[in-house]
Amino acid sequence: MNRLCVYCGSNTGSRPEYAQGAKHLAKVLVDKNIGLVYGGASIGVMGVIADTVLEQGGEVIGVIPEVIVDKEVAHAGLSDLRIVGSMHERKALMAELSDGFVALPGGLGTIEELFEIVTWAQLGIHRKPCGLLNICQYMP
Repeated sequence: MNRLCVYCGSNTGSRPEYAQGAKHLAKVLVDKNIGLVYGGASIGVMGVIADTVLEQGGEVIGVIPEVIVDKEVAHAGLSDLRIVGSMHERKALMAELSDGFVALPGGLGTIEELFEIVTWAQLGIHRKPCGLLNICQYMP
């Protein structure tokens, strides 16, 4: 696996364990020389995982739609920031760039992204692993 797509929230949530889990996953990715593909924000759990991968010397590709560049505060320090025209383009490019997918605690957007990529797997659109990182029995 060269790159893992991580779906997660643009806020840190109600428990510090969510950010700690993101940091731990980031360190594992760098240790295994696996790049991160994620939603491109500098805030929330998204910012935590991206910053930790970067601090550890890893590769980070962010993919963010133009309409939410300012809303989610696009991360200016990434290895590669790709600005796309829509959420549909974002999800398609993230899937194309990634060899697997995992969701961390997040909101409805995280759940929607995970359901779509798992549906694509069920339909045979891809054969990449998909999973959840269950941190503190998270329930949205």
